[in-house]
Amino acid sequence: MGITGLTKLLGDHAPASMKEYDIKHFFGRKVAIDASMSIYQFLIAVRQDGSQLTNEEGETTRKEKREEAQKELDKAEEAGDEENVEKFSRRLVKVTKEHNDDCKKLLTLMGIPFVEAPCEAEAQCAALVKGGKVYATGTEDMDSLTFGSSVVLRHLTFSEARKLPIKEYQLCKILEDLNLSQDEFIDLCILLGCDYCDSIRGIGPKRAIELIKQHRNIEEIIKHLDKKKYTVPDDWLFKEARKLFQEPEVTDPEKLEVGKQLINKL
Repeated sequence: MGITGLTKLLGDHAPASMKEYDIKHFFGRKVAIDASMSIYQFLIAVRQDGSQLTNEEGETTRKEKREEAQKELDKAEEAGDEENVEKFSRRLVKVTKEHNDDCKKLLTLMGIPFVEAPCEAEAQCAALVKGGKVYATGTEDMDSLTFGSSVVLRHLTFSEARKLPIKEYQLCKILEDLNLSQDEFIDLCILLGCDYCDSIRGIGPKRAIELIKQHRNIEEIIKHLDKKKYTVPDDWLFKEARKLFQEPEVTDPEKLEVGKQLINKL
């Protein structure tokens, strides 16, 4: 679900790294879109008829939980809180293999190229950006920056419907304004909280950026951390998370041709 609190941290410490544009600004550019969030949002839209939602076992979920999740989702969308938009979207629906297969078939019939990521979609999108195949990653997950995408676009897939500007984040500007290297930024994101390991309870965005700037990596932070105040998780997998961000499993962009697919199957 991205990096906890990173959006606010960048707003406080690197505001110049984000600029807002109308969608027309990106006409003619190639963008790698993380489709998973769009699929969740579409499924939520088609569920508005009131049909029952089920869990992985096919059991009908409690109506109260669905209603509460929908309320929280509405609040998050109104506030522009992308992290909670994804969080509560995932509580409302389950994306199946059939959904993904249908989307791939639709994209093929429309002549839109797609890449099936071997691991994380955000990592594959970042690799396409770094490989010069596309201009940016279009996603609501801020960990695309942690994977090294030099440009990240948020609100791209729903800006017109909700009349929201597209937010463009420039990684080089983020690193410059925070005075961090990419590896230090990765450690900052792990401290904030990522999908791949626990974080240190009690260390929020303000304290995390202070610690990284002072000690420059997690190993040094642990050495100097007040153990009476903060508890480092047992068997903390921060090194594994770091390696995943630094060396994710992706398809080599040089082996991919990102262009229009001329397929006549209609």
